[in-house]
Amino acid sequence: MKLISLKLKNYRNCSEAVINFTKNKILIIGKNAQGKTNILESIYMLSDLKSPRTSVISDMIKFGENGFEISAVTVKNDTKIDLDIFYNIEKKRELKVNKVKCNPQNFKSVLKTVLFSTKDLLLLRGSPQDRRDWLDRAISQIYPAYDERLSVYDKFRIQKNNLLKNDFIDEALLEIYNEQIAITGANIIYLRKKFLKEIEESASQKHKVISASEVFNLSYTCPYDEIDEISNYLREELIKRHSEEIGRKQSCVGPHRDDIEFKINGIDAVKFASQGQQRTLVLSLKLGELDIIKEKTGTTPILLLDDVLAELDEVRQNYLLKSIEEDVQTIITSVDTLLFEECFLKNVQIISVNNGELKSA
Repeated sequence: MKLISLKLKNYRNCSEAVINFTKNKILIIGKNAQGKTNILESIYMLSDLKSPRTSVISDMIKFGENGFEISAVTVKNDTKIDLDIFYNIEKKRELKVNKVKCNPQNFKSVLKTVLFSTKDLLLLRGSPQDRRDWLDRAISQIYPAYDERLSVYDKFRIQKNNLLKNDFIDEALLEIYNEQIAITGANIIYLRKKFLKEIEESASQKHKVISASEVFNLSYTCPYDEIDEISNYLREELIKRHSEEIGRKQSCVGPHRDDIEFKINGIDAVKFASQGQQRTLVLSLKLGELDIIKEKTGTTPILLLDDVLAELDEVRQNYLLKSIEEDVQTIITSVDTLLFEECFLKNVQIISVNNGELKSA
């Protein structure tokens, strides 16, 4: 998978810009708040239709304008594919693949990306919701139907929550919602656990190389692996916590409340690992994510590194840059070129950003 060109119109602080990508490694440099991250965000939007920075899509419209456009030319399996996103202030979105309108699932099946940002470095110290969001976004790039499963589950969860807010609880209806939550929730948990097992295998090898000897493990809230076992587990938990859910007037059982446990040498990494250990773990996860997407989809994703190198020490910087395979198109943002060795910069396309305007450096 390669990105050949990117065109933005009225996107964030960018009125209009066109980037033609001439090399496999691209370095976007500029001072803070000039628009470097906006470029990576727009590329991520082409793969996920969501921003990693905001849930309010209208925030991406340039101030004073009525909408934005993101267009790209990609190459996948030696075939050129055009991607277009149009969004206006009336919250109307139009998606096109090769100039033909398409649905979100088909659009998202084209471009694969792995984003590694400074926010990801806080993954372990963030909230369970942050970890679930990372997990769900990674899985959706491998299993396109996963987002639909999340939507179906959320529909039943919201309906159940609305029921629990009533003064009178229809127990028969509550039982129906609980059964649907057990069934749909089991499918989500099954895929989450399957992905975690796969990424643990890939990322743990990378982690050993960086850390020299440390071993990390991942575990998930639900102790079971098979769908039938998971659904039965959820049914039992729903019965146990029936009174609690009624008292709190919200659903307390299901994948929307689950979390991931990270351990380094058997010790809880969230509570006890140093900042360096946590960053090594997240770096390993991101590189593992890259490998899994490539293995499962047959498509090499584009790697987006957003100001992350400045937050890593020299050992981790070198490992990251040297471990990126030549066939992985990599787009990096940085304040300047000081973090990069001369031999690396010789084969890099450099683009500078100043107040949303781009030019070749």
